[in-house]
Amino acid sequence: MNNNNYRILLVDDEEDILEFLTYNLLKEGFKVSTASNGIQAVDQAKAEQPHLIIMDVMMPQMDGITAVEEIRKIPELDNTLIIFLTARSEDYSQIAGFEAGADDYVTKPVKPKILISRITALLRRSTKKDDSKIIKINELEINPVSFVVLKNGKKVSLPKKEFKLLQLLAASPDKVFTRDEIFHQVWGDDVIVGDRTIDVHVRKIREKIGNAYITTVKGMGYKLEVR
Repeated sequence: MNNNNYRILLVDDEEDILEFLTYNLLKEGFKVSTASNGIQAVDQAKAEQPHLIIMDVMMPQMDGITAVEEIRKIPELDNTLIIFLTARSEDYSQIAGFEAGADDYVTKPVKPKILISRITALLRRSTKKDDSKIIKINELEINPVSFVVLKNGKKVSLPKKEFKLLQLLAASPDKVFTRDEIFHQVWGDDVIVGDRTIDVHVRKIREKIGNAYITTVKGMGYKLEVR
């Protein structure tokens, strides 16, 4: 994987962290830009359309979670990956972060090797070739190449992880996927997420496409039903 092809936006209000992480990301060959608050991050993300954003949670003017919520409203950034930086005492923010549309999180103090590993894993999975077959389920049309979901011909905006989860379920209608299967297929084995992460993503998908598609199978997992 050629890191020179990837643009990263690094957002943190602490100048020493920006300098430290920028140095390590540049050393790995990434193209890096920086922002020091959430408002600036939203503006730069819209202008630069980075492949990946590393976002601190606690910042003045606009916190990281609010900034990500704003970024996820921008259609051009649907496929942008987002990693949150969280302090160890901010466990609550992990769920809030995934709910806002984050793909992963890394705790502070940040170890560059771990951060680079997470970035590389996310980028590798995001560029992995998907089955190009368009999936049609009732009123839904799911295009794995363009990452576009249509419902009754109208585009439904889904962040990358929500899209991958819906695609997984829709590719095998009526099959029950266990939580372990979903974690492995959507997040991969090298990303650690909380138990509620899948529930949060399913809820967000239901809000956008309706409750009639994804069914909870108690004690097992989820399936997508064909009416």
